[in-house]
Amino acid sequence: MDRRRMLSLLAAGTAAVLTGCHAAQGESAVADEVYAPEAVDPPVAPPSPLLRPPPGGPRRPIPAGTITALPGPGSSMALTVDDGVSSEVVGAYIRFARDTGARLTFFVTACYDSWHVHRDELRPLVEAGQIQLANHTWAHADLTAVSESTVADELSRCKLFLHNTFGVTGAPYYRPPFGRHNATVDRIAGDLGYTVPVMWYGSLSDSGLITEQYLVECAHKYFNPQTIVIGHANFPPVTRCYRQLVDIVRERALSLVTLDDVLTVV
Repeated sequence: MDRRRMLSLLAAGTAAVLTGCHAAQGESAVADEVYAPEAVDPPVAPPSPLLRPPPGGPRRPIPAGTITALPGPGSSMALTVDDGVSSEVVGAYIRFARDTGARLTFFVTACYDSWHVHRDELRPLVEAGQIQLANHTWAHADLTAVSESTVADELSRCKLFLHNTFGVTGAPYYRPPFGRHNATVDRIAGDLGYTVPVMWYGSLSDSGLITEQYLVECAHKYFNPQTIVIGHANFPPVTRCYRQLVDIVRERALSLVTLDDVLTVV
């Protein structure tokens, strides 16, 4: 699909987005299949709104240490979207949330222009609690391979950006780039208020360029109760999987939730 057609689909609100990274914690983001831009896209209709609201009742305490799934029994799923390389994909995710009522958590890599471009669209959803923002560093550095001062700078610059742009800091949640962290990184993050490293149990595997078919296969595999699923706002194939992804959520009677919807600090 050429860029003009992709943008027209996004502008029409018929495509929205759910994106992913590694199929498991620390796994390479490169998938076996490669996106084929010459493929002809089937017609895509906007899905019906999601039927299940976030669960009511008390939130569960955040488990100690790194979290990879939502605690306890339930039918919730946290779709977490990283990075923000593509402004078009970030915009599509925002439309996805507005069209369906989906609740999402963005792990923001703050150096990307997409967060500036979509500030005015995104901020009302953040203020309403439908979209949650958390810290994914300033420039996506491997925090285990840089100095302690650079770790602090990566996290604090993102924290300042989130505060100045959206009125939040994202605390206590942070996601280390590539899933790489250690005791030193966690200590520095904790000193800045980020006491909860967030990993994942399943992935859409789309931090790199993959086919729509493979992305939907990943969703079928990992969209399950109490999972934290990782995606990325980086490449357009996910924007053409709008209907299929929502259908999986609805068929499995899942509630898409933010981390704040179901977790609380004790």
